Amino acid sequence: MQLIQSDWSVVSTTLPETLSRSSYTLLYFYPKNDTPGCTLEAQDFTKLNSEFAKKWIQIVWVSKDDSDSHCKFVAKYELSPSYISDPDLLLHKKYGAWWEKNNYGKIVTWVIRSTFLLDSDWQELHSWKNVKATWHAQRVLDWVDQNMS
Repeated sequence: MQLIQSDWSVVSTTLPETLSRSSYTLLYFYPKNDTPGCTLEAQDFTKLNSEFAKKWIQIVWVSKDDSDSHCKFVAKYELSPSYISDPDLLLHKKYGAWWEKNNYGKIVTWVIRSTFLLDSDWQELHSWKNVKATWHAQRVLDWVDQNMS
């Protein structure tokens, strides 16, 4: 996996290495760079990034898009959190953020917009699955404020 850090450096990484960088990690799966819902959600998480950081929570976006696409997306909208490119869908499948259905002989697939709060030992503290982009980042922060203070 490739991790694009907020300083634009690209490093090869594993999920355990990424999780060890902070006490907590929000893995935020989204369908596609530079689409209306994903842009809105990314902007909201960027605006709240400092609030999450105060609580020792790093935000890591996960998408099947390649690193180049993500760098363009981040630059266009001045976004901040770190990003994992998962073109092989390993993390998507591990966390149930990928769906396949046989629809009359045709396989239909898509990303399930989901967020997972993990501790540095991979323990899932909470998950938000199949969410709407609007207000999702704020809802996650509200949950953190109510349950982790």
